Amino acid sequence: MEEMEENEKIAEQPCEQESSQAESPADESCEKCADAEKTSGEDACAEQEAEKEPSPEERVEALEKENADLKDQLLRRAADFDNYRKRMIKEKQEAFDYANAALLQDLLESIDNLERTVAAAEGATDAKSIADGVKMISASLVSMLENKYNLTAYGAAGEAFNPDEHEALRSEPSDDVESPVIKEVYLKGYKLKDRVIRNAKVSVSMPNEK
Repeated sequence: MEEMEENEKIAEQPCEQESSQAESPADESCEKCADAEKTSGEDACAEQEAEKEPSPEERVEALEKENADLKDQLLRRAADFDNYRKRMIKEKQEAFDYANAALLQDLLESIDNLERTVAAAEGATDAKSIADGVKMISASLVSMLENKYNLTAYGAAGEAFNPDEHEALRSEPSDDVESPVIKEVYLKGYKLKDRVIRNAKVSVSMPNEK
């Protein structure tokens, strides 16, 4: 009985070995398939990376295009700036050339009135009427300059002498003054707003030295 059991065990051992040997090629085949799939996936990734990464020639071409675009932008901006500079120069010159256009246009009315007065004076017998006409023209002109252009006249006898605003053409000592005073105005001074554009020409009474 014992011999029969041993014979059965011996008979079963080869089967187990055969089964183990039979399973081994299948496992190897699976491993090969896995390796093949892994290798195939790596190759696919490598191909995709190769497709994404540009070649040296493509890089050079892209850089040349970018350089051309930058040059074009630079030339356009340079042209725009040059046109702006020329326009500013032209506008500045026009502003300088025609800065007094408004003033001259306002003076035309006074010139027209003077011409009419001169024409009337040729056959006039009343000198007073001519003088009154000239006074009216003068008053109108002064009023226009004062109100529209802030031009004001200054300088009158009895005012304190100011060397920054008055030009003394002569001086006389006087016992009646304690400081220099304008005695006579030869030519009025004028200010444009707060700036003196012509000094008044005057004679000055100076205090006597004691």
